[in-house]
Amino acid sequence: MLHQDIFEELMSEQEINDTVDKIAAQINRDYAGKSVIVVGVLKGSIMFLADLLRKLTIDDCQLDFVAASSYSSGSVSSGKVKITKDITCNPIGRDILLVEDILDTGNTLSYIKDHLMKMGAASVRICTLFDKPARRKQPVAADYTGKTIDDLFIVGYGLDYSEHYRNLPYVGVLKSEIYS
Repeated sequence: MLHQDIFEELMSEQEINDTVDKIAAQINRDYAGKSVIVVGVLKGSIMFLADLLRKLTIDDCQLDFVAASSYSSGSVSSGKVKITKDITCNPIGRDILLVEDILDTGNTLSYIKDHLMKMGAASVRICTLFDKPARRKQPVAADYTGKTIDDLFIVGYGLDYSEHYRNLPYVGVLKSEIYS
């Protein structure tokens, strides 16, 4: 059900599925024959990560999670990143695929990527379903991107507004009167 009074659909369930297929195919080619740790950034990546993992054919693939935030609540980043849950896999000498729902300011992903490299990872590539370059504050780019979007506030498929709307099976643009 689309809540048209709250948001407009940006990406349907089918479009999401097709996008995840394309990203997974590229990752499968790039990591063929390699060992990789797939690290999901909690909480937003969970739906994208679950669908992506089911489509990966990498033989040696481990899963881990990191939780970090630069948002206290609401819609504005504080710019100060804090890791609240670190990975448990040993990253030394390993290739890491960092999976996130959206690359926005770049503060969080830049911080996590640097953190994992300092822990000894051989490489860290970023995979994001959405890229919002208009809000970028850190010089970080995704290696795998589903869709580049304008400066829109989106929810659904793991993306939230104050912990709401993550459960929607599609992605919608939240109307500004909701978060302003």
